[in-house]
Amino acid sequence: MTMSKHRVMQFSAKFLASVLLLTAIAVFSYYEAAKAEYGDVVMNEFSDEAGMRPVVFPHWFHRIRFRCKVCHGDLGFRFEAGGNGINMLKIIDGEYCGACHDGDVAWSIENCDLCHSGVPNTPTHVHHSTVQKLVAPLPSGTADNSAADDEPGETE
Repeated sequence: MTMSKHRVMQFSAKFLASVLLLTAIAVFSYYEAAKAEYGDVVMNEFSDEAGMRPVVFPHWFHRIRFRCKVCHGDLGFRFEAGGNGINMLKIIDGEYCGACHDGDVAWSIENCDLCHSGVPNTPTHVHHSTVQKLVAPLPSGTADNSAADDEPGETE
């Protein structure tokens, strides 16, 4: 084998190893906690306390399939992130998400990671909400700043 063929084979081996490493990194990165996208509702009322990741509800994914009244009228979802007190018992009983996520209309609740996919310790909020960008928090030390200290979408 000549010196140039040896160098080409070494380069090919290094190149292949690099491609495999980058592929492995990409695959493992894909399976990390999901990051919320614009309009997603992150729900973390009970998740952190239960040792689960927060729920990332893909609002626009559902919105393009259903009219607002389906969830906000028929199923009783309030127009406020964290305003419903949703927990797994209610979902199992067919309330809120459980009205559709029953294994017939949509997947059932056995695969926790399909919903509980958020970054731990993320507060309940609507991700990149226009309202959150338009409303300026009150300066610290003002008389009415108790709401300004709360995280976005947090309720008392």
